[in-house]
Amino acid sequence: MPEFQTDVAIVGAGPAGLLLAHTLHNAGIDSVVIDNRSRDDIAHTHRAGILEAGSVRMLEAQGIESRVHTSGHRHDGIDIRVDGVSHSFDFPSLVGESVWLYPQNEIFVDLSAARERTGRPIFYSVTDTAIGDIETEQPWVSARTEDGEELTINARYVIGTDGSRGPCRAMIPADTKQRFFHEYPFAWFGILCEAPASHEVLIYSRSERGFALISQRSESVQRMYFQTSPDTEVADWSDDRIWSELQSRVEGPDGFQLKTGAIIDKNILPFRSAVTEPMQHGSLFLAGDSAHTVPPTGAKGLNLAFADVSVLAPALISALKNSDAEALAGYSQTATKRVWKAQNFSYQMTRMLHSDPSQDAFETKRSLGELNSILESEHGRRYLAECYTGWPKG
Repeated sequence: MPEFQTDVAIVGAGPAGLLLAHTLHNAGIDSVVIDNRSRDDIAHTHRAGILEAGSVRMLEAQGIESRVHTSGHRHDGIDIRVDGVSHSFDFPSLVGESVWLYPQNEIFVDLSAARERTGRPIFYSVTDTAIGDIETEQPWVSARTEDGEELTINARYVIGTDGSRGPCRAMIPADTKQRFFHEYPFAWFGILCEAPASHEVLIYSRSERGFALISQRSESVQRMYFQTSPDTEVADWSDDRIWSELQSRVEGPDGFQLKTGAIIDKNILPFRSAVTEPMQHGSLFLAGDSAHTVPPTGAKGLNLAFADVSVLAPALISALKNSDAEALAGYSQTATKRVWKAQNFSYQMTRMLHSDPSQDAFETKRSLGELNSILESEHGRRYLAECYTGWPKG
C-alpha cells in the first residue's frame, strides 16, 4: 500500500496542477500529484488554445522545455467581424503584447514530461479519491491506484486543481462558501477539421445568423464554432450543412471564404459562468476550474488557472520555507479579483457578439452599440486588447 508524507498533495494533473508542482519543485518543496483521468485522456483532450504572454512567461520562468515557441504560433491580434466587415486589432501597437496559439493538451505534454524528469510521484487513473482533515495541519488524500492499491498521501496542504467535477470543491463547507452561477441561453457547435488556416489570426464574427469563431489548432488542423441552441443534436448536422452555416456567418463584401476540409470531430459546448468563494478552507486551496469556469469567448480559462498558480505558488513557498502561514491567508481575496475581471470580460465579449433569443429589440441594438463603442474608439480598442492579452499575473 503506497503511503507518502509530503509537503503538498495536488489533486488534478492538468496544466495548472503540474505547473504548480514544478514551481514548488524548483523551490525545493515536495509534492505528490494524482488524477482520475489517464495520461492519454488528458493528452488528447482538445481544449483552450490561446495563451496570454504572461502565461508563456510563467512556463519560461520555471525552465519548462515547452514547445510553445517552436510548435506554437504567436498571434499579434484578432479580427472582429460585424456583418461581414472586419475590424483588425494589432495587440503590439495597442498594448505592447501578443498571445500564443498553443493547445492546452500540448501544454500538458510539456508539463507532464517536466514532472517525469523530476522523478517525483504522479498517479494517473486513480479512483475513489477522498480528502480529509482539511481543518487541521495534517490533511490527507486517499485513492485507489490504477493497479488497485490503496494510496495515502499525508501532507501539510492539499490543492484542488481537479476541475469543475472533482471532489475538492465539495470539501469546503456549504455554510462557509458561495457559489455564483450564470447559464447562457445558447451553446457552441464546435468542429475540428483537417484544413489549412482560413486566416492568420482568430476571427470573432457577429452576424444576423448568430456568432461564429474561426479558430486554429495547427497548420493542418483547425477549430471552428458557431452559436446554436443548447438542445442541438450533433447528428442533425451533416458536414455540408456545417460548412454552409459557418460560411454564412463570415460572408461579407470582401468575399472572404473559409478553407474547408474533412471534419474529424463535432461537439456541443454549453455556456456557463461560475465562481466559488472563498477558494480556500483550512489546509485546502482551489485553483483553476475547480473554483471557477468562464465561457471561452474571452480565451481566459487556462490563463486564469495559471494566474491562480502565480498567486498560490509563492504563498505556499513562503508558508513552507519561511513558516509564514499568513502568506496564504489572502490567496482567495487576491485571486478572485482577477477571476471577476475575467468573468466580466468573458461575459462582455459573449453578450456583444452573440444573438440572444430571449432579448428584445432594444437589448439587441444596445449590445451592438456597446460593440461599436469599442471598435470605433482607440481607448476602447486598447481596453479590449489589454483584457484579451491579460493583466499582470501575481
